Amino acid sequence: MSATAFDCDVLVIGGGIVGLSTAYALTRAAPGTSVVVLEKESGAARHQTGRNSGVIHSGIYYRPGSLKARFAVCGAAEMVKFCAEHGIPHEVTGKLIVATERTELPRLHALVQRGRENGIPVRELGPAQIAEYEPHVRGLAAIRVGTTGVCDFGAVAAQFAEAAGAAGAEVHYGEEVRVVDRRPWGVAVRASSGRVVRARALVNCAGLHCDRLARLAGDEPGMRIVPFRGEYYDLARPELVRGLVYPVPDPAFPFLGVHLTRGIEGGVHVGPNAVPALAREGYDWSTVRPRELLTTLGWPGSWQMARRHWRYGAGELHRSLSKRAFTSAVRRLLPDVTADDLRPAEAGVRAQAVLRDGTLADDFLIRESTRTIHVLNAPSPAATASLPIGREVARRVLRQLS
Repeated sequence: MSATAFDCDVLVIGGGIVGLSTAYALTRAAPGTSVVVLEKESGAARHQTGRNSGVIHSGIYYRPGSLKARFAVCGAAEMVKFCAEHGIPHEVTGKLIVATERTELPRLHALVQRGRENGIPVRELGPAQIAEYEPHVRGLAAIRVGTTGVCDFGAVAAQFAEAAGAAGAEVHYGEEVRVVDRRPWGVAVRASSGRVVRARALVNCAGLHCDRLARLAGDEPGMRIVPFRGEYYDLARPELVRGLVYPVPDPAFPFLGVHLTRGIEGGVHVGPNAVPALAREGYDWSTVRPRELLTTLGWPGSWQMARRHWRYGAGELHRSLSKRAFTSAVRRLLPDVTADDLRPAEAGVRAQAVLRDGTLADDFLIRESTRTIHVLNAPSPAATASLPIGREVARRVLRQLS
């Protein structure tokens, strides 16, 4: 097929922060490379990117040497610099990770070691020192991570789109990909509007729908997205929290627990929990999509996961259905909080990749196929690490084109 028959060199599916960062990275790494982004929503960052607590993660939680650890540590510094250069609201607040029970102390000390292995400055605190940072927070011990911050990731994604567009990339909204036809010469897709795009290579950054897109392209990804909804509250008395406060996470799960986040707008977000969503974009219990639910239930890994983690899941479900239970979880960190202090806020849905054996994929999962790159697991800290992730995906697709 001749070069003139292609509409672009690289087609990116997905207009969240990872897809737009990839487009941005491609225009910077290889000027002249033609890039098209197709996004099914009417604008950028409508799902995971725009529905989170806005935290710039330090990388302290992640296994040394993993993509998460490498990308989060360098990505956090790059994100702060990017926001400063483009006038995007942000603040480096630091955060506390607080142990409220003695059984959590060994895990807290393990985080100190992990942070040091990842090159992250960590300060250990006793109860009196906790009060110096957060007067209303109670705990037996804590660590302070100074490189954590907050920003507006939706604005970051919009800036990626603007910069990529200025360099010649095309970003089209309202274009849901319905058909993918992969050939030895490249890939052709047809979108919901009837638009057909022929590209030399395709990058799948479809987030909540990435596994479906992989199968549409003829690849078996070896995982399925199981959506977990994270429910948030806003704190009616934001003066109770100065910065960011987290519990000690359970290392068996890729979730960080209910935490307190002072956002860039000055309010304090409380949450999230993690409950199974009944649709990939199921932002409340009333949103049910039977076909998507059957896909989840038909995946062997979903049942293996449920058998392994049902006690944890039951606790999360209880906190979803009972505001009293959710308040009790918050009060472990912030004893002054009452149920009346918590006002329902916008929920988010996490695209959690689950393997066939029930393992919850913990690291970024990027797989290559002929003329195709699939980003199959990009949970938190993907927004923090979006600049290095974009460069990595761009490097891989450019290697395929060379």
